[in-house]
Amino acid sequence: MKSFFRFITEARSTPVSEKAKKLGLVSDGSGGWKDRAGKTVARTVGGELKFTDRGTSSVQSDGGQQPAVQQRQEVPQQKRASTEEPTERRSGGDEEEGGDDKNTGENTTLVFGRFNPPTVGHKKLLDAALQISGDGDLRIYPSRSVDPKKNPLETDQKTELMKKMFPDHSDNIINDESIKTIFDALKLANNDGFSNVKIVVGSDRVAEFDNLAQKYNGKLYDFEEIETISAGERDEDSEGVSGMSASKMRKAATENDFESFRKGIPDTLDDAATKQMMNTVRKAMEVQTESWNLWEIAPRFDWKNLRENYVSGKIFKINQLVESLNTGLVGKIVRRGTNYLICVTEDNVMFKSWIRDLREYTEVKMDRKMRVKGKPNTLYGTTGYFKNAVAMTPGFEKGDKTNLQPGGKPYKGPKTNIKEFINRYKSRNL
Repeated sequence: MKSFFRFITEARSTPVSEKAKKLGLVSDGSGGWKDRAGKTVARTVGGELKFTDRGTSSVQSDGGQQPAVQQRQEVPQQKRASTEEPTERRSGGDEEEGGDDKNTGENTTLVFGRFNPPTVGHKKLLDAALQISGDGDLRIYPSRSVDPKKNPLETDQKTELMKKMFPDHSDNIINDESIKTIFDALKLANNDGFSNVKIVVGSDRVAEFDNLAQKYNGKLYDFEEIETISAGERDEDSEGVSGMSASKMRKAATENDFESFRKGIPDTLDDAATKQMMNTVRKAMEVQTESWNLWEIAPRFDWKNLRENYVSGKIFKINQLVESLNTGLVGKIVRRGTNYLICVTEDNVMFKSWIRDLREYTEVKMDRKMRVKGKPNTLYGTTGYFKNAVAMTPGFEKGDKTNLQPGGKPYKGPKTNIKEFINRYKSRNL
């Protein structure tokens, strides 16, 4: 059974792979294509097959000719120093039929964020990312985190709103259920053939993203250069765009303060659409039936009570699962600091986060066999994981009990007390 963190991207059938196969090329699993001699002669760049420009090799083409193909020089192990000149975009050795120059470079720019809800402050972030990317590849990924307190909008809702609010960036906003963390976005970019990446984030998150991205370069992905860039300073005490945040928007929604909510929405949405958006957020936050504390929905504005609950041990306990709201990583708490946590994911990726940027990980669908359509629940300790394990017992689907441990009972439904059975079994067999 695969881990719910999928750090090895499987090969996908695309027009690029089909074209490569016709030319007799074999994927090296990281965006490169080798000829029959085992030499890397091409790479997947911007969704297209591009031949490299150094060295020579021969590849059988569709027409039976033997075009000269350039061989790429091996990339040095060390990363380029930031003082070097930017790498020129490679145009490929031979022009391909029907091809163009779109996204033919080796640079890509990534934005990974919560956008819950999206605001005029996020527009500033996306505008900066577009300027930084220039004519190159730009990918904007809304996170998959969902909970009533800090992440009320589903990803589909966020994506639809973002495309309406930020029409200049609509084509670059990607709703991809496989991109749950910043690492997923980096691995995909690496596998698509990009060798240099720029990550654009808010000024208060540069250190967190840069430390993680650099630490696991060469382990989870392999880029020649990674650069984390600030989209500009943030001042949450400011009344302007630089002071706008999703926390302020959630606070305004719970207080039914349309005037304050309206200030966080660009003019691309009129008052009627903005009112509907606020009502959608209010409904998702269940404000009609629940009364949230400010430190739960917008911890930046009630730091005192957040810290009191943390110090007293009411939240964020050792071995508890938490999710980083900035990077999307889910891990178990292994150390509690003064106002931060150190956590480790199932795949032994360690990350550190301020307590205000975390949420206790309680997945709505954690009791189901399938977390989402087509993806089994593999989250350790949950009822859904238990159901999957039991379902794999030979003969279980036919009611056969012979393969169960002594005292075991097949799972019969949500009323079965799984923890009680496990504890009784352990005590009896110690």
